[in-house]
Amino acid sequence: MKLRSKILIGYALLLTPIMLVWGWSIFNLARLGDASEAILQENYRSILAAENMIDVIERQDSNTLLLLIGDEAGMAEFRRHEVEFLEWLGRAGDNITLENETETIEAIERGYLAYLESFSTLHGLLLTDEAAALPYYQETILPTFRQVRDSCISLREINQNAMLAASIEAQNVAGRAIWSTAVIGVISVVMGLSFSLFLANILSRPLGEMTRAAERIARGDYNINLSVKSKDELGILADELVSMSQELKSYHELNLSQILAEKQRSEAIIRSISDGIIVVNGDFEVIALNPAAAQILGTTFDEARDRHFLDIVGNRSLYEQAKTLIESGNGLSASAEARQSVLEIETKAGTQYYNTAVTRVETQDHYMLGAVLLLQDVTKLKELDRLKSDFVATASHELRTPLTGIAMSIGLLVENAGEKLSADERELLAAAQGDVQRLRALVNDLLDLSKIESGRMEMAFEMVKPSLLAERAASTMEQQAGQAKIDLTTTVSEDLPPVKADPNKITWVLTNLIANGLRYTNGGGSVGVSGRKIGRFVHLAVTDTGAGITLEHQSKIFDKFVQVTSDRSIGGSGLGLAICKEIVKAHGGTIWVESTPGEGSTFTFTLPLATEDREPAAMIMRSEHNG
Repeated sequence: MKLRSKILIGYALLLTPIMLVWGWSIFNLARLGDASEAILQENYRSILAAENMIDVIERQDSNTLLLLIGDEAGMAEFRRHEVEFLEWLGRAGDNITLENETETIEAIERGYLAYLESFSTLHGLLLTDEAAALPYYQETILPTFRQVRDSCISLREINQNAMLAASIEAQNVAGRAIWSTAVIGVISVVMGLSFSLFLANILSRPLGEMTRAAERIARGDYNINLSVKSKDELGILADELVSMSQELKSYHELNLSQILAEKQRSEAIIRSISDGIIVVNGDFEVIALNPAAAQILGTTFDEARDRHFLDIVGNRSLYEQAKTLIESGNGLSASAEARQSVLEIETKAGTQYYNTAVTRVETQDHYMLGAVLLLQDVTKLKELDRLKSDFVATASHELRTPLTGIAMSIGLLVENAGEKLSADERELLAAAQGDVQRLRALVNDLLDLSKIESGRMEMAFEMVKPSLLAERAASTMEQQAGQAKIDLTTTVSEDLPPVKADPNKITWVLTNLIANGLRYTNGGGSVGVSGRKIGRFVHLAVTDTGAGITLEHQSKIFDKFVQVTSDRSIGGSGLGLAICKEIVKAHGGTIWVESTPGEGSTFTFTLPLATEDREPAAMIMRSEHNG
């Protein structure tokens, strides 16, 4: 027999006594309902009629007394109560349920008729012989009133006694129902518990044996043998569990050596990498460290193992970056979560620079395991970059004087010898003059860029309203926008808080971004400047409806000498956006672009909100660029 059939039969046997108790309870509840209904229907109406008749006849007696003292309103009230008394008397007569109830109602009826007749006589005496009215009331009407009231009280007591007897009977019925239901319920519970224990023993014994076997398998003990011999699902499960243990034993013996070999191979690969590698878990504890990283950080793997990441690296910004990455969620791939920055470490040989890349480590179902930190020595590259910047600055500076001389010479030739030259010669001079101007602009841009990168450009920081910066930049470009038939607007609110910035440098950034937007936007398009506050920064954005920028160019558009190629592009140095980036960076902000080819672009940069505790401009520049 299958396990399902056994369980169904067991529940059927348990339901049988439950159904018995249920049926017996319904029967007893019906008997109690009949008894309660009898009490209400047979006696309550008669009691209610008797109570009301007592109340009405007492009011009629009061009306009679009012009539005796000369109040004619007593007569009308007496007749109104007379109708009410007769109504309740009729209801009592329609609800006769007891043997002696008929005689009592007839007595009430006779007495009340006599009471009405005596009242009529009293009313006549009040009209003819008022002195005889009071003795007549005391000798005739009052005794009749008391007789009728006593008969009504007797009717009430008859029905009350009947209700009491019915109530006692109902209590007896309820008591018998309780005891009988309790006895049947106890018998059913005993039967149910007995069968439940029996069924539980049948199920729990093999399940317990299989649970213990599963625990042994979890501990790595695959030599199990079960005594479950039934042919139901439990027996089949036991056979499958034994088969699984044997398969796991074979698989374990086969793969253990392979897993160890893979682990050793992975450790060898990590040790052989010349760049530093640090692996941390989700709690930022170091779980792996190659020799290169140990040498960089001046520690050993044994000293660093299980210690906190911040204790080993000692760089708060890098720790915050890794923490943000690990806690950013489980929905993104590890490659999309890599972040890079430069780490400076002081050694006996001097300052060493390392490019750091933090990458999340996660399972296929995006469960976070930790992160890997890569330390790549870029000290030589940093030195080369510094030498390159120095060379560019020196070369640019040396080129300014001859370029100025050439520009002056060409200008003098154009002014003084223009009439003596042929048209072709004048065209060549004009082209040379334009080339010299572009060379001078390029040299100036290179000098500005080298000053910003080296931290030698002075920044006049002050508190300034973002709306003022936007208006100054837009007013500078209004004429150019009008000539190109492009709508130039600013929507920077006056309510934005002031920022800490060099107004001239930030205005130059906005002007450059607006100029780029005008350059790549067709007539009839629009360029807009907007701003909003987010956190501790103000975001200023320049949006155009131009040709847009391809994804390939978006990733490198802020690099030096990079220009977007289009049918509207004109000559330029390719340094404008690079200078914008360095100026924004010098202000403690960031700049980025969002663009869709064919729909336009949005260049956004951030500026920190102004605070009262500002440092001198030169000190700020040195701290930001020299670390």
